[in-house]
Amino acid sequence: MTIPYPPPLTDTPEWSALMNHRPQLDGLPLRELFERDPQRYPRMTLQAAGLTLDYSRNRVTDQTLGLLTALARARGLPERVEALFRGERLNTTEDRPALHTALRQHTDEPVRVDGDDIMPAVSDTLARMETFTNAVRSGERKGMGGEPITDVVSIGIGGSYLGPLTATEALTPFQSERPRCHYVANVDGSDIWETLRSLNPATTLFLVQSKSFTTQETLANARVARQWFLNGGGTEATVQHHFAAVTANADRAREFGIAGDSIFPMWDWVGGRYSLWSAIGLPLALAVGMPRFRELLVGAHAMDQHFRKAPPEQNMPMLMGLLGLWYMHGFGAESQAVIPYDHYLRHLPEHLQQLDMESNGKRVCHDGSPVSHHTGPVIWGGPGVNGQHAYHQLLHQGTRLVPVDFILPLTSHNPVYGHHAMLTANCLAQARALMLGRTEQEVYAAMIAEGMADDEARRLAPHRAIPGNRPSNLLTMEQLEPATLGALIALYEHRTFVQAAIWHINPFDQWGVELGKEIGGQILPALKGEPDAGMALDSATAGQIARFRAAQGSDSGAG
Repeated sequence: MTIPYPPPLTDTPEWSALMNHRPQLDGLPLRELFERDPQRYPRMTLQAAGLTLDYSRNRVTDQTLGLLTALARARGLPERVEALFRGERLNTTEDRPALHTALRQHTDEPVRVDGDDIMPAVSDTLARMETFTNAVRSGERKGMGGEPITDVVSIGIGGSYLGPLTATEALTPFQSERPRCHYVANVDGSDIWETLRSLNPATTLFLVQSKSFTTQETLANARVARQWFLNGGGTEATVQHHFAAVTANADRAREFGIAGDSIFPMWDWVGGRYSLWSAIGLPLALAVGMPRFRELLVGAHAMDQHFRKAPPEQNMPMLMGLLGLWYMHGFGAESQAVIPYDHYLRHLPEHLQQLDMESNGKRVCHDGSPVSHHTGPVIWGGPGVNGQHAYHQLLHQGTRLVPVDFILPLTSHNPVYGHHAMLTANCLAQARALMLGRTEQEVYAAMIAEGMADDEARRLAPHRAIPGNRPSNLLTMEQLEPATLGALIALYEHRTFVQAAIWHINPFDQWGVELGKEIGGQILPALKGEPDAGMALDSATAGQIARFRAAQGSDSGAG
């Protein structure tokens, strides 16, 4: 079944109804909505897959939500969701399905690509991952000197890096003492140098993660790691004991010296930023063990089932996606802040940056016609309390409206000295302060009550007033565990898909990153001073190449 292309978003009656409704919210502050409806919080709270979404602090009424879900249905969102799970070729520019959901499906239900059931290959890969991780973690797989592996270095970039890094850090409480996991992505030599300097070649295992096994940054770092290993006493024959690969190009991995039983597959029906659930998650599995990795998949699958079956009014990813659209198109919001109140989730905003901005940073629809509106917001954020002393000032008193997702585990893995109560108080306070604000009259009255002179209180009141009426979601879970982490990441994957479906854009390609790679490949020979590197350059690029070569010295331009 092929889903028909819908008309341009801004040409639909549902869009017009939503935009005509928008002015009704101008004179209706959130604090008043709470005063009018004591049941607003329980009515606007939703549970799924171990997560609870409180969306009561959004600038919406029941009418708003009805108009948003009507828009979703008119844009064929439920049908697009079903097409995603069925494996239809929703990646239209590359003629591929997007079946990351199949990677975490733990049933025997067939999922077909070109008529072939892919689930046996998925199950086989998970079984191979389990054998491999058990051998490393138990000490059965040894290094060149017969010692157990103590450290694993994952070498990748983009989706082969951010997802596994985020999940590994998030599940720190579940990690074993051995092996320790390290990640290298940046082609800046300092990244790999700082990683390797404290490791022992005899007890280090490298995972080279690249679909093509030609990714420039990944292969550059892999070659450095290989030479470091050889310089540290390794031999060509023992490379196979210390290197593994996740790739679709097994031949190139074998040429590198990696043994066939240490090469794990990647499939072109999974995009890099959606690939945590595949063998790309191997470093995470090595860190926490395969049973915990499978729990991650179970949590993600639970969110998949909720997304597939729940109606839009009770569907967590759909509601979050629609609310994001509401602020972008109704209020001119240009960014979305994601603020986890959990130290272990500190890398989550980075992963979501790639997930959302690489997926939905698009300017044309599926049929190639220009979009008639903005797409993809700028995603940013960081650990909660730290941000309160940095960018929260802009959230509260800045001129830009920035919707916020707060994320909070209700219990801590490290409940020391009442810290978690303090952390939770800060999270709830920020959500309440954004919603409530403080008027000039309230600020003035408070300063007078403190004994301040009238003229000074009037002078300071505008500076201390906070407008409030700033929207936020609060996502909570009992505790950050593999299953709840899987559900959380899957939630944002689906939220991204929801917005793409409404906009009628392709969230599964990333042509915008290709031009820079192509030009970089042309510039690199010129930086090295290769004689046949001539290319037509603008004066700025040519000038900077000359400065680089002068700084490096004529004989060391390849440094």
